[in-house]
Amino acid sequence: MRAIWKGAVSFGLVSVPVKLYAATESHDVSFRQVHAKDGGRIKYQRVCSLDGEEVAYADIAKGYETEDGEMVILTDDDMAELPSTSSREIAVEKFVPREQIDPLLFEKSYYLEPEGAGAKPYALLRQALLDADRMAVVTVALRQRTSIAVLRVKDDVIVLQTMMWPDEIRTPDFSVETGDVKPQEVKMAHMLVETLAGDFDATEFEDDYAGAVEALVKSKIEGGEIKRTETSTKTSGEVVDLLAALQKSVAAAKTARGEDDGADEKKPAAKKTPAKKAPAKKAPAKKSAKAPAKKAAAKKSTAKKTAAKKQAKKAS
Repeated sequence: MRAIWKGAVSFGLVSVPVKLYAATESHDVSFRQVHAKDGGRIKYQRVCSLDGEEVAYADIAKGYETEDGEMVILTDDDMAELPSTSSREIAVEKFVPREQIDPLLFEKSYYLEPEGAGAKPYALLRQALLDADRMAVVTVALRQRTSIAVLRVKDDVIVLQTMMWPDEIRTPDFSVETGDVKPQEVKMAHMLVETLAGDFDATEFEDDYAGAVEALVKSKIEGGEIKRTETSTKTSGEVVDLLAALQKSVAAAKTARGEDDGADEKKPAAKKTPAKKAPAKKAPAKKSAKAPAKKAAAKKSTAKKTAAKKQAKKAS
């Protein structure tokens, strides 16, 4: 796992340096919208609802829609003035009984790992939470926004769970009419509960839908029921784009040199090169042939001079 945040848990005068890791990941089955005829992916354009024209990313701004349907456009300067925080502190506000927090408030879960010298105070905080059977209500700045969260213990690890703000929890706008419940019906309900009573084990449950989708896709692949497109895999798409880019680069370079692509195709460069290099190879051969001849002549003249000297000595 990769840490997504670093900071410290502070309660009182104690500070615990920690790393934050995402505790969950989604295995939900996702599908792509494609053209049924050839399997091509469906693309979506950013089109203005008023003029029908496509809008570039640079021209897209943030807009806040009022209850009357009016649109207030917010600029980057407006967003910069909004309150934000980059604090690296998980501040403990209070320790509360576990049953006082409705699970409906829980949002995302993260693991906390002690860092450096934080191992001992981390262990102390963990043991204190276990012994008191309480959760620590904290405030933490994630993604430049302050969130409310709780610290609780799972096995030997402290878990941080962010919570939704109270005004984000909706109140049901309907009432449930229970009617008259007879004592015998209540008794039977209790018997049913006792019959199905047990301990929770998450491994007893399985995502049948994801498994069924995987089996269905596998059977279609084995049966050849697939659509092969130019972008069937990421690798093939990248290779095609790279090859096209290289070909365009070569063509542009040849054009800049004033070369004709058609002539080059008829006469490959590999055949032209040896013909140009041939004269260069012959030149050294002529020089090497002349050099020994000069040396031989020099040796003969030296020999003649030596013989003449000997004859002169004999004559004297």
